[in-house]
Amino acid sequence: MGSVTSSMAAKFAFFPPNPPSYKIIQDEVTGRLVMTDVPQRENVDVLKLLTRRGQEIMAIYVRNPLASLTVLYSHGNAADLGQMYELFAELSAHLRVNLMGYDYSGYGQSSGKPSEHNTYADIEAAYKCLEEQYGAKEEDIILYGQSVGSGPTLDLAARLPSLRAVVLHSAILSGLRVMYPVKRTYWFDIYKNIDKMPLVNCPVLIIHGTSDEVVDCSHGKQLWDLCKEKYEPLWLKGGSHCNLELYPDYIRHLRKFISTVEKSPVLRNSSRRSTDRSETSRRSTDCSEPSRRSTDRREKSRSSVDRSEKSRRSTDRRDKSRTSVDRSEKSRNSIDRPDKSRNSIDWHEKSRNSVDRYDKSRKSTDQFDKARTSIDRMERTKAG
Repeated sequence: MGSVTSSMAAKFAFFPPNPPSYKIIQDEVTGRLVMTDVPQRENVDVLKLLTRRGQEIMAIYVRNPLASLTVLYSHGNAADLGQMYELFAELSAHLRVNLMGYDYSGYGQSSGKPSEHNTYADIEAAYKCLEEQYGAKEEDIILYGQSVGSGPTLDLAARLPSLRAVVLHSAILSGLRVMYPVKRTYWFDIYKNIDKMPLVNCPVLIIHGTSDEVVDCSHGKQLWDLCKEKYEPLWLKGGSHCNLELYPDYIRHLRKFISTVEKSPVLRNSSRRSTDRSETSRRSTDCSEPSRRSTDRREKSRSSVDRSEKSRRSTDRRDKSRTSVDRSEKSRNSIDRPDKSRNSIDWHEKSRNSVDRYDKSRKSTDQFDKARTSIDRMERTKAG
């Protein structure tokens, strides 16, 4: 039953736009990669990155000359770089940050097929590029995860002790919990954010719409409860899953958060060994599934998710075995942010397809009904 449900969860998790919204060509004069069907900008680099799992993924880097921080953005489900391009440019300008966005394996013009562990390799490749090609430091990077993108975001954040900050936008507790409100974490679940959230050491901003019809707002609230270093969350009243950027409070709150973490000194441990990005040395908090004990054994001792930090320990043990990149902390001057009125980004509403599609499709899928019936039996058996 576990393998069937795992395959089903993966099927519903990924909906790359088909066909992709853009193509990649090489400029004959400069030799640079160019993304078609989007406005061309001098401050945008188009990149092709090789992952440790052998995939070639596409990424863009938006440069802001006034930036001292860099955002690594993991986008939502039914979107690719072509659809996110204008939003990335707007965020870079309004927040005064450098911004890198990337397409998961099987999305846009990235090779391979989308899967949970491919996305972990994808974000690592993007992070490595920021370090090696653009000279970004761990303590100067903010990870931003939207919806499904919260999975790779938290997986990486849990392994970077001096990360500057994390933003979770319409985030999920886990893949299975989006479809069914299970009370324990099963080994075959994907994106076990509920287990990884307590391992993140930096400030976390959570943004969620109160009327989210795909990922209920309770996901965001439980993740916020599990944060070690909480920042004032943003619950957008009436906001759904794919329109939060249209609310004026979105950009104001996000800009305030970035300004706050930019001015705050980094006090976390800065003496760290380098993190090997290879498949053999990397120990993701849930990558080694055969050796990981199912958290449903520990769930018996947990009455609510608020006590999950004590009851979940398997990911803690692997987190201790992972060492991070050596950094010498640098003092940085903060750049004041003038409070300018934000231009409307209504174009984003039509530029990004809603992940409602998998919500609708799962309701009519017999396979999900069978899997849910099996989970019900397991729940009743354990309760008895």
